[in-house]
Amino acid sequence: MESATILLADDEALLLIELEGALADAGFLVLAVTSGLRAIELLNSADSKIAGVVTDIRFGSFPDGWEVARVARENDADMPIVYISGHGSLHWQSQGVSNSLMLEKPFRLEHLVATVSQLLDARPPLGSA
Repeated sequence: MESATILLADDEALLLIELEGALADAGFLVLAVTSGLRAIELLNSADSKIAGVVTDIRFGSFPDGWEVARVARENDADMPIVYISGHGSLHWQSQGVSNSLMLEKPFRLEHLVATVSQLLDARPPLGSA
């Protein structure tokens, strides 16, 4: 099976490294970025092969993780989205995109890997629309 590319966005450098390592160890190709702006640039690139997004909600500046997910879904209506945050779950229902999942920090790395895998497995095959 071909490795899925996951866009990982979090502005906490040490946590980003830890999350990137867990996803890579599970067989994913990971594009790790520290800002919402860079995440959106990658999502909008013509050669984007991103299969799923894991994003923090709060960054030091706009755009935030809610916006990253909206752009991802504009580009691919079935894009799996996992929000990660220590303080965003209250707004998830009103701000988050549909069929997304929220992981509250701190969480176990195995839980992140399982959540990403679950969303990718549930995704309709590309080109089936």
